[in-house]
Parts: sequence; structure tokens; C-alpha cells
Amino acid sequence: MLTPKKTKYRKSHKLRRGGKATQKTSLSFGSYGLKSLESCWISARQIEATRRVISRFMQRSGKMWIRVFPDAPVTAKGGEIPMGKGKGAVDHYVVKVKAGTILYELDGVSEAEAKQAVKLGSYKLPVKTIFIKK
Repeated sequence: MLTPKKTKYRKSHKLRRGGKATQKTSLSFGSYGLKSLESCWISARQIEATRRVISRFMQRSGKMWIRVFPDAPVTAKGGEIPMGKGKGAVDHYVVKVKAGTILYELDGVSEAEAKQAVKLGSYKLPVKTIFIKK
């Protein structure tokens, strides 16, 4: 799964969600893409699950780019722990996606195949998405 190799700080604050994206809003590498319509946190597991669905549908033909990387740590405490006693250990990593961010890009396949692959992949994501092309 996707995790940062090295971080400056092990744990971070929870940042606010929301807003519209100003970066990664247009296709840079491929001809087709998957764009988010909402803001939300996407975990490394969800990114990997979507990547596997898309690559399996394309039968490893064409090329795919993942435009987001989960770099924000999310901490969790075990159950039945009383209040206090500090912040929990890092549980998993997420990427904070804003509305309008390009999540995946595809190239080297037909438009119909790319549209179907993106549709199947979008079921794995917790955010509403749309298929875009150049």
C-alpha cells in the first residue's frame, strides 16, 4: 500500500475538509481521467483497490497514472481506553482530496474502455466522481 517513506513528524493535526481544488485540476499525462466532485479523505487502501480494478479491467494494456498520494497520517486508539493518555498510534494514511481534483489518468486505451474502467473503479471510492477527457 501507499505510505510515505519518511515524514517530518510522525503524527499530525486533523485538517479541515472542504473547498475547491486549485492544483491537479486538468489532465497532465493521459487522455482520460477520473475527477472528484466532492471533498473527502481517501485512504491508501481505497486508492489501491481502485487501481487494481482499473488495471485488471484494462488487462494491463495502456498506461495509468495515480495523481494523489496518501501522506496524512490518521491515528486511532484501541477500544475501551479511557479519556486522556495522549494521542493514539498512526493507524493508516489518507489523502485530503478537494472538489475538482484529478485522481487517476489513463492513456493508450479506447474511450469506451477507459470510461468503463473508470466507472468500475469509482465504486471503490467514497467520493462522487466524473469521467473526463482532453
